[in-house]
Amino acid sequence: MSTQTQTETIVLQSRASHEATPAEHELENEHENEHEILQHSPPVPKWLYFKVLSAALSFFVAGINDGSLGSIIPYVIRTYNIGTDMVAVVYATTFLGWLIAALTNSPITKNLNLGPILTLGASLQVLAHILRVWEPPFPLYCVTFFLASLGQAYNDTHANTFISALPSAHRYLGFIHAMYMAGCLVGPFVATAVASANAEPKWALFYLFPVGVGVLNLVSVAAAFRDRMVRSPVVRGEGGERSALREIRDTLSTPGVWLVSLFFFFFLGAAITASGWMVEYLVVVRNGNVKEMGYIPAGYFGGGFLGRLILAEPTHRLGERRMIFIYAVLCVGLQLVFWLVPNIITEAVAVSLLGFFSGPFFATGISVGTKIFAPEIRSSAIAFVFVLGQIGGSVFPALTGIIAGKVGVQVLQPMLVGLLGAAGVSWLMLPKDVALHRD
Repeated sequence: MSTQTQTETIVLQSRASHEATPAEHELENEHENEHEILQHSPPVPKWLYFKVLSAALSFFVAGINDGSLGSIIPYVIRTYNIGTDMVAVVYATTFLGWLIAALTNSPITKNLNLGPILTLGASLQVLAHILRVWEPPFPLYCVTFFLASLGQAYNDTHANTFISALPSAHRYLGFIHAMYMAGCLVGPFVATAVASANAEPKWALFYLFPVGVGVLNLVSVAAAFRDRMVRSPVVRGEGGERSALREIRDTLSTPGVWLVSLFFFFFLGAAITASGWMVEYLVVVRNGNVKEMGYIPAGYFGGGFLGRLILAEPTHRLGERRMIFIYAVLCVGLQLVFWLVPNIITEAVAVSLLGFFSGPFFATGISVGTKIFAPEIRSSAIAFVFVLGQIGGSVFPALTGIIAGKVGVQVLQPMLVGLLGAAGVSWLMLPKDVALHRD
């Protein structure tokens, strides 16, 4: 990423020097300038489309894991005979995984190339799903969420960083994040179908599906990024450690990093809280049938999938700052409909539209972040933003479960309205003096 920026600098400097030459040499200098641009253009990564598809598959796997939890939670509560407050432990271990990833990200990137990091992340996710298949004791089941979140952090964060450095990255980002929503869409269908197939629920057998897709993801990242398995020789030692610490310090001292992270903290807090507790809310508060309500999150994720595909380009062209805020206002309105209209069909439509208009949030946030962050901290900054956002996606669902254990799961609705409103306000706080349409 820094190499690309340096190349852009070389091109701009070349243009500036040619503009200063006498007029009679303009045509000759124009040819030289074109040659300079071509000579210094950033090389297209080897197997580019294979790498993009591999990154998309990584997000699809993560989507299956995250999207299925809301449909599985009612069965987890009844199988392990626990209250909603104990479900908070699942989100707490997820939080721990993302936190450990945040603390270890910089040292890992200094010592491992992209290929091993992606492979490690994919392997941890496969291990987590294998442990779940045999319906383990509840403490071990919670531990699997630590492994899964740690694996997602390494796999998805660095796949995301790779994609964000490509030319016209907003299009690729829209695609890979749409694949995450596709995984979230498929997850509830498969989970609910498996869990409701027998008189005595065999919900844990659902995890055979993410095991299979996870193995495919592991093979995919290992093959697509095989040219990035070995890091070029560098001088290691105290200087390298100081460099890692300096990068962390520079990242954390950049206000833009915290502002972008705040947006993701609230947005993912809302998204994962909604997907995690929606089914239990409809079953308990709206008296819905658990076997039917398990499919309602599919409408939310289906809307998100279409939103990420359809709205990515209009959002980029019409103005990212303006459009994301408009979407946030629409999302708050739709959430109020979900809260105040006690009709399951109306609520299903509202959450589908909520998913559609919130679809561009993630990819657009990452795209804007790459233009705000300085090149030398961009990789660690995106990783930090990604991880802090996922921490919000762990804290708020856990907090919802704890409060629900005392006052009831209806607390979901004011929680979501507050989180979506906070996401919209935090978006307006991003720096304004940045060229948000620079490719």
